[in-house]
Amino acid sequence: MIKLLFVFFFLFFFSLSSEAAIYKGQRVFIKKCLKCHKEGQNFIAKYKMKKWKKLLKKKGKPLAEIHLKSEKAKESWKYFQSKKYAKKSKHLKQFLIEYAKDSGNVPACN
Repeated sequence: MIKLLFVFFFLFFFSLSSEAAIYKGQRVFIKKCLKCHKEGQNFIAKYKMKKWKKLLKKKGKPLAEIHLKSEKAKESWKYFQSKKYAKKSKHLKQFLIEYAKDSGNVPACN
């Protein structure tokens, strides 16, 4: 019985940790994106949810490709080629979709 309860709690907490979190995406945006995209809120609201979903599918590969093709984004190339970006892209995706142009939401200033 105790083993079954332990397995249940382990699976429950593991499933929670694998979910995307808006606040984590906001942290990624503030740390990695605001350097170049200084207009912050206006930049996020530039696209609708559908466009952000498209840019961040497959662990953010389409968005990374845009940056890797741009000479202006040279500073961010290392980040977009890293495993860290692929791992955190789900959080960034959730954040950008939450505050997309057609979402009706506005991100808080942090």
